[in-house]
Amino acid sequence: MKITSNKFQKITVAVIFGWLIFFVLIPNLLVLVTSVMTKDTSDLIEFTFSLDSYKRLIDPLYSQVLWNSLYMSGIATIICLVLGYPFAFIMAKLPEKYRPLLLFLVVLPFWTNSLIRIYGMKIFLGVKGILNESLLWLGVIDSPIRILNTEVAVVIGLVYLLLPFMILPLYSSIEKIDGRLLEAARDLGANAFQRFIRVIIPLTMPGIVAGCLLVLLPAMGMFYVADLLGGAKVLLVGNVIKSEFLVTRNWPFGSAISIALTVLMALMIYIYYRANKLMNKKVELE
Repeated sequence: MKITSNKFQKITVAVIFGWLIFFVLIPNLLVLVTSVMTKDTSDLIEFTFSLDSYKRLIDPLYSQVLWNSLYMSGIATIICLVLGYPFAFIMAKLPEKYRPLLLFLVVLPFWTNSLIRIYGMKIFLGVKGILNESLLWLGVIDSPIRILNTEVAVVIGLVYLLLPFMILPLYSSIEKIDGRLLEAARDLGANAFQRFIRVIIPLTMPGIVAGCLLVLLPAMGMFYVADLLGGAKVLLVGNVIKSEFLVTRNWPFGSAISIALTVLMALMIYIYYRANKLMNKKVELE
């Protein structure tokens, strides 16, 4: 029985490693190699080493697109944090019998394709959509508000799609807080605000950082959100990558942008790792 179990473990590990190698490592290596090649109009790439694609990244035009992407993704991340933290905190403090239901409701949107949900959001935010009709019926506004094809619509779409990615790591961190630490802080004279700032926030910082990473980085690449809700007026980095691969056929430059995003992701993951390590070390010293 033990031999069978060991064989099953080895097969499982081999399958996982094979999957990661063929569908993660090799594609990323191909993108890396393509990024240092030269564009060719007939064969897409010419196997001539060149760093011109990376030099184009500092072009003011693309720098502006990167800045706009960071700006909108950052706003969406902050909104997700402001909305997600109280929800995750309340969910973690509810009786255990209610938590599975709320977790199910958080995960439920994943059962529907995100593209379909964005089409639904487009209908919701339209000039004759549900939002404007409701506000007109309530007398809040006198004429419909134009939200579509603006940065506001893109941010709303990003928050709508990515809010669960903020809630789940926050919930995981808040749930692990030892209640005795809060009781000790209360006994030492800390009020509710002081306990929140000096105890709860530091203990949940890994969840905050993880949630911000899970929202910020995907938000920069969701080109279909900008296409459907922002029109041609609002661009994310993902729109530029899509355009370079499918429209201008400049695969080396599109690959270079993808590699730059991957490096940014790796840097943020490293920051998360260091923050988590320092937090654990601080807890152990205390």
